[in-house]
Amino acid sequence: MKTFSRLINRNIKLFFKDKGLFFTSLITPLILLVLYSTFLGNVYRDSFMLSIPEFLNIDENIIDGCVGGQLMSSLLAVSCITVAFCSNMLMVQDKVNGAYNDIAVTPVKHSHVALSYYIATFSVTLIFNLIALSACLIYTAFMGWYLTVADVLLLVFDIFLMTMFGTAFSSVIGFFMSSQGQISAIGSIVSSCYGFICGAYMPISQFSEGLQNVISLLPGTYGTALFRNHAMRGAINALSDAGLPESAVEEIKNAIDCNIYFFGDKVGIGTMFAIVSVTVAVLVIAYVMINVTLGGKAKKA
Repeated sequence: MKTFSRLINRNIKLFFKDKGLFFTSLITPLILLVLYSTFLGNVYRDSFMLSIPEFLNIDENIIDGCVGGQLMSSLLAVSCITVAFCSNMLMVQDKVNGAYNDIAVTPVKHSHVALSYYIATFSVTLIFNLIALSACLIYTAFMGWYLTVADVLLLVFDIFLMTMFGTAFSSVIGFFMSSQGQISAIGSIVSSCYGFICGAYMPISQFSEGLQNVISLLPGTYGTALFRNHAMRGAINALSDAGLPESAVEEIKNAIDCNIYFFGDKVGIGTMFAIVSVTVAVLVIAYVMINVTLGGKAKKA
């Protein structure tokens, strides 16, 4: 157990010593916040305004709160994945400089090596995502604050769960990478594509029915929906209190992916949590098994 703890501490320390990895992981969510608020803010605002009947006079602060919540949920959903790929470059660096082979020839179990990388990557990714959450909460306070303490705590739990997912996902892919160029390229592809397929950039409701059914098979979709529900619950309730009919409120929730449908059936919040949790467990087990099965090649090398 001491060796396992030392491996985790070693990986975390090496990450923070690498200024390039540190600053890349740190500024990624902050840059996303600036880009989202600059380019997506007006799009989200226009969508909300079109959903509200003209005869209703809705307070601008409520609309701003809805926009802020949608932007925050989109950023956090993407950040939990993209930052994990940045943080996970240490494992690939160890393969490049030979440190991975050195560790592999020691008596340390391959499963412990794999989990040490996973826990270290998860820890640093969680730190950066919590920093991103803090920045988002400050932004939301200026836009329109409708969050409760329970909402904030649920957002923290969402980040914890989705960071586990992002770390497991990047770990499985990263194991097969043998150069920094490869993992950087994969990270860039994931960063550019993931936001679309998880509904962060464009709501899934805007896609065709067939594509919606395909996307509903992806666990990241439900992670985004969890962020949506917890970041926007208060603002949406404010819309209802302001006189917006319940049917219109439900349509808005459908339009912004607070409500997710699996082949026509609405998926509950508890089911969303279960889907992401099971996916995390499967990915972590797969990652450990890959290391145990294929890690022996490092010894032969």
